[in-house]
Amino acid sequence: MRIGRSQRFDQARPFATLGIVLAVWLAAPVIVRTFLRTTFFELTAPVPLAASYARDLQEYWSLRLHSKDELIVAGRDLARLDASYAFSIQTDAELRAEVGRLEALLHLPPSAGYHFEHARVVQRDFSAWWQQLVIRKGRDYAIPVGAPVVFSGGVVGRISAVHETLATVEMITDPGLRIAAVVEGDTRPFSYQGGVNPAFGTAHGVVEFVPLDVAATSQRPQLLVTSGMGGVFPPGVVIGRIVRTERSPDGLFQTGDVQLDPRLAELREVTVLIPLNPD
Repeated sequence: MRIGRSQRFDQARPFATLGIVLAVWLAAPVIVRTFLRTTFFELTAPVPLAASYARDLQEYWSLRLHSKDELIVAGRDLARLDASYAFSIQTDAELRAEVGRLEALLHLPPSAGYHFEHARVVQRDFSAWWQQLVIRKGRDYAIPVGAPVVFSGGVVGRISAVHETLATVEMITDPGLRIAAVVEGDTRPFSYQGGVNPAFGTAHGVVEFVPLDVAATSQRPQLLVTSGMGGVFPPGVVIGRIVRTERSPDGLFQTGDVQLDPRLAELREVTVLIPLNPD
């Protein structure tokens, strides 16, 4: 009988220890839990960083195996893109000069400017695939909390947490993220938020308080862009396309589905927009 009790005690010991740890964690003050969570993240940060650099090194050696003909073709394509981007930069500079001239004539305050900080995506949590991602820059590159994050297809999300060498991005697909948006060519703002997206499924979001005269279908979608309200995202950045609208229960507005860029599922590089004047 004594041996049986000892065996039962040994079997229950891990569960008792786990219960004590959980009780202590729940009873700890919020500031202590926040400190411990941040410390744990900083201690484990070298692991995803090392894995990210290892993937870059693997990609480099795989590119070294390409033939000279393939490299010549790739170089020619890059030269064409470079010429196109050079022209776009020149056009952008001319437009900026024109905007500055009009602001001076109309005595308008200058529009907010941003410093572009490109960052590599380190990892994505499989259990929160559409909620957040981690990038390979943090306080070491003066990344601020709340800064907008974009890519060539439009909005990615915003910085939700910053650590020494890493930063966490709250993605546009997260149901907790809301953005003031407008249909391209319209000035009436309404609300966008992320949808409930299964891992590895097609990303989508939803819109609310859409004016009744805005109609969208899968055959004739409406381009959804940021409105600039809220002070986080600059105006005119693409969010997605509204592919369906229907009247809300109150009959005053519409709700709708937004199809997001499928490239959000395979992001390798993003750009953080750091305000030149945080105030």
